Amino acid sequence: MIKSYLKTAVRFLLKNKTFSFINITGLTMGTLCCLYILLYVQDQYSYDGHHAGLQDIYRITTTLGQTGDQHQMAAVSPPTAPAMKRDFPEVAQFARLYSSDMSGNGSNTLKYKDKLLNESGLVYVDSTFFDVLSYHFAYGKNSPDILAEPYSIVLAKSTAIKLFGSEDPVGKVITIDNTYGKHDFKVNGVVDESLGKTHISANIFVTMRSGGFGRFLLNVNQFAGNNFMYSYVKLRSGASAAALEKKLPAFLYRHGAQQLKALGMTKSLHLQPIASVHTTPGLDPEMTKAVSPTLLFILAGIAVMIQLIACINFMNLSTARASKRAKEVGVRKVVGAGRTDLIKQFLGESFLLTFIGVLLAVPLLYLLAPYLNQITQTQVQLTFFNHFSIWLVLLGIVFITGALAGSYPAFYLSAFEAIKVLKGNFTSRASATGIRRSLVVFQFFLSIVLTTAIIIIYSQLNFIKNKDLGFDKNQKIVLGFYTGDTRQKMKIIQKDLQQLAEVKLVSRSDNYLSHHTGSDFPVKVAGGDPALSVDAENMAADDKFIKTSGIKIIAGRDFLRGDTSKTLINETLCKQLGLTPEKAAGARLYSKYFNGTVHYFDIAGVMKDFNASSLHDNVGPFMIFYNDDPTAYFSYMTISVSSTDYKSLLRKVESIWKQDLPGVPFEYTFLDQQVQKQYEAEISLSNIINSFTLMAILISCLGLFGLAAFSAEQRRKEIGIRKVMGASVAGVVGLLSTEFVKLVGIAFVLATPLAWWAMHKWLESFAYKVPVSWWMFAVAGLLSTVIALLTVSFQAIKAAVANPVKSLRSE
Repeated sequence: MIKSYLKTAVRFLLKNKTFSFINITGLTMGTLCCLYILLYVQDQYSYDGHHAGLQDIYRITTTLGQTGDQHQMAAVSPPTAPAMKRDFPEVAQFARLYSSDMSGNGSNTLKYKDKLLNESGLVYVDSTFFDVLSYHFAYGKNSPDILAEPYSIVLAKSTAIKLFGSEDPVGKVITIDNTYGKHDFKVNGVVDESLGKTHISANIFVTMRSGGFGRFLLNVNQFAGNNFMYSYVKLRSGASAAALEKKLPAFLYRHGAQQLKALGMTKSLHLQPIASVHTTPGLDPEMTKAVSPTLLFILAGIAVMIQLIACINFMNLSTARASKRAKEVGVRKVVGAGRTDLIKQFLGESFLLTFIGVLLAVPLLYLLAPYLNQITQTQVQLTFFNHFSIWLVLLGIVFITGALAGSYPAFYLSAFEAIKVLKGNFTSRASATGIRRSLVVFQFFLSIVLTTAIIIIYSQLNFIKNKDLGFDKNQKIVLGFYTGDTRQKMKIIQKDLQQLAEVKLVSRSDNYLSHHTGSDFPVKVAGGDPALSVDAENMAADDKFIKTSGIKIIAGRDFLRGDTSKTLINETLCKQLGLTPEKAAGARLYSKYFNGTVHYFDIAGVMKDFNASSLHDNVGPFMIFYNDDPTAYFSYMTISVSSTDYKSLLRKVESIWKQDLPGVPFEYTFLDQQVQKQYEAEISLSNIINSFTLMAILISCLGLFGLAAFSAEQRRKEIGIRKVMGASVAGVVGLLSTEFVKLVGIAFVLATPLAWWAMHKWLESFAYKVPVSWWMFAVAGLLSTVIALLTVSFQAIKAAVANPVKSLRSE
């Protein structure tokens, strides 16, 4: 019986080539998009799912409060995790990580023999790090003492290849020169991500038992401030994380109550399952960008939409061709086929088409994966043969799509009455026509929603690109100085660069605008209540920084050379301190943040608010300290230039670099590119929706093309009579197109409220956003109408110019 169904289905598909081509193409495109999106979503949820004892591993996070403001932080104070292990028997082990990238010290010079390499991603970790978190060791062997030896390190495989090539690095000694000094380190292992992806971004794992800064990290006893340590705990099997979290307020009070009171801060600790870190946005700072579950839900919804559109094509074309198959159904019923047999046959055709679509989609996915990965800015691994779950997804797509696409046509066609159709009394039921129209409306409903999303997302990204940030990001080159030797030459290079005709200004600082600040502490005015201190992000810079960056001073003055203990504050900090810009200049600020010692800063002037971070956030309290000490930890130089011939200018800058710093690799970045990096998630979302919306529209057009063809075929005698009676080609084209245009109009009316609601929700994540205007929806509706008309017009014109004699010959 199954063989008979299969033979009949194959014969039908070969006989109806247009029908088969449209459906197979639509199902292949739909399955390709659906499968990739599902793999992408699965990939995002797979982060940190490979750690041994996963259900018992948690990251400790912090909520800090100060004068009404709350900050959700991914890191905690350094002594927190060790104290938890001492105080709570539920904690079996802990591991901590300090990221030098997050503190603004982004690059490290690695040397092995004569090879020099600049590499980011250096982290200080406890010797227990690889006991708590699971990594695959490509070289070396994981053991409890792999980082127990002072000045020992583990490298990421990508870094090891750059430095050692194919050579086994274990046991080799390399020199690392960075902000924290210059020292030799022994390589004890090399790890890769073959076990799975992780939220931890690291290329060089350095044991904290390495003197210098490592010793500082081990000895910090501040429980209130210094929230810069990523800390993980592994609970004993069966221990309750919820019960442990309830004990943390008393734990924090016991260890840090006095410190918190002195700083005027409130603080609470939380336990976050490590598997949820990558899909929990809102914590700052993160080593890698967390992805929003809402975004993943939207993408999964787009996958379902695209597959639904392909299914609707099948249903519409199958029911539209009902008259062609009516006699076949009648004959089969007369010779004894029951309705169940016919349902099985038609479902079999649907499953066969879907199966062919999947068979074609899988190799296409392999072929297009690099392009799709470029769109999503990720690396989805297509390891079909290694994961049983992928095969289940494929089978699920075949079964669900086949059943969904074939169910309505199967029940509709199998319900024909044999006697009526054999007598030639068959007419397509009004209910079938209504359902078909409803499905077309639904297709365009989805397309209009997605098209509106494209328009609004593009408008928001364009708004971000052109918004005045309060500083000048254009024509700025940023150089990094990450070692003591290079920082000693900063003033010399600054002077040499200033001699270039294309260079307007050169400044030095410990950070650059748009980069993660990594430094904040509470400040108050003289005589103020410590409990009313304002937590302010801060950075240090020389007297050229404000002019180089194009920041405006609205009260007081800019830095002057020799302005020891002077600071500039922004409008927001000025307001939160209860000062006016006019009275702020000359006022003194105090902070007791540094080891309990009182420090003071005199306000030189007030800066106009500027967006030092992304436009997702409102402008927060910010201050810039003056510093011109050659030994200061200034890691960045910002060059303001007048030339747009960057190729020629960069050659000159590189020449000066090599002259003053021979042997040190020359690296640079453009400030506007760094600003743009803050919106990588939004740019990626825009690219994803653009690409997959285009696919959805193409699939919709395929179905519409087929429907228009069958509509024209069914009405060919009517069209012939109209032409004989004097109807023009334009009149006939309008007759055939009007119905579809009405359907697009209905879809537009239904889609607009949903699109408005969805995009308002998305825009809520931005503090600064483009206003949603009526024209955005009108353009989406107009585009859909034009696309529908262009699709239908080909078949309409073909029918309109046909010779009416041929269509009326049988009458």
